[in-house]
Amino acid sequence: MKNRTVKKLLSVILCLIIASCGCVFAYAYNSPLNVGDFVPSGTGEDIAARLQALIDENPNRTLFFPDGEYLVSSPIYTPANPSKSVDLQLSTYTVIKATPDFSGEAVIALGGKDPYNDIKTPGSNYSLTGGIIDCSGIATGIAILSGRETKIQNTSIKNAVTGIYIGYGANSGSSDSDISNVNITGTEKPDSVGVLVEGYDNTFTNMRIGGVYKGFYIKSGGNSLYNIHPLFYGDFDKFDTSIGFYVDGTNNTLNYCYSDQFCTAYRIKGKNTFDNCFCMWWTDKGEKCTVIQSDGDFRSVFTNLTVSLRGDTDNTMLKGPSTGSGKIQNLMADESNLNSDHTYRNFMEDSFTFSLKAFFNDFISFFKNIAYLIKNAFR
Repeated sequence: MKNRTVKKLLSVILCLIIASCGCVFAYAYNSPLNVGDFVPSGTGEDIAARLQALIDENPNRTLFFPDGEYLVSSPIYTPANPSKSVDLQLSTYTVIKATPDFSGEAVIALGGKDPYNDIKTPGSNYSLTGGIIDCSGIATGIAILSGRETKIQNTSIKNAVTGIYIGYGANSGSSDSDISNVNITGTEKPDSVGVLVEGYDNTFTNMRIGGVYKGFYIKSGGNSLYNIHPLFYGDFDKFDTSIGFYVDGTNNTLNYCYSDQFCTAYRIKGKNTFDNCFCMWWTDKGEKCTVIQSDGDFRSVFTNLTVSLRGDTDNTMLKGPSTGSGKIQNLMADESNLNSDHTYRNFMEDSFTFSLKAFFNDFISFFKNIAYLIKNAFR
């Protein structure tokens, strides 16, 4: 009886040991792969080939980059195919930097190989989190080239010709990506763009962009922007070409988006929605500012637009045709800081009342000027 009890106790202990080993093994297998164990940082050497091999040899793994600088002379491609995809996690002070002889477009090309249209299979939602991507003034920071539901979050992109580029996605052009908590600095040159979007149906939240001539350039539709703040600074040689938000697509929604110091705040084409957006322009370098430039009929809707401009420069609220079905609702702006181009009044929600009042004021002003001229003529 005693022997049987001892045997049972030993069996239980053995089972617990086996289960514990299994858990340890499972944890070891699923734990992030430390890139520093295979590719050392801070050596000053080009590690692009070794890093690419590490990605290719470890499908469905999280690759963790410890603090340090990793130099690459060519783009790093991650697979879009869910069976091969990886998740890149960069520590806060990890820097992946383009070398002076960098050849290619983007430092990191998410979904840049093995294109795939699949969100059902585990592994489809590959991503990049954290760290710093240094473009050395010659490259794009991060490109999303294929797949769906790609994520970029909590990342800084520095010295970029283009900060983030989103190409046509695998789902009939839809890339369905999510970009959040990213800050971007450009090269302060006329060809520098914060974000360039060609794929459809993406979401962008909480972004700061500076040192670019085009803050946010959208060529597609179905995109949602929330709390995006591009700021112009740098070389004013071609300041008149600078644009905060260039929306050359339709059915995009912008909320709490702030164009800061760009010559043109919002350049638009097609039907888009802008809600609680803001435009500020106080720089003493330029001589004019356009709040909205419409390429073709004005078809967009601006609600609760706040405009703060200098009063001693040539400022235009809306530049473009006076035709279209668009609306400007609850505009908050000082009309005395605008020039005599009152095209925007045609689209005010209370446009008839507003325009009638303006006409009456202009009519009175006209006769006052005539009376002044007659009075002076007989002196």
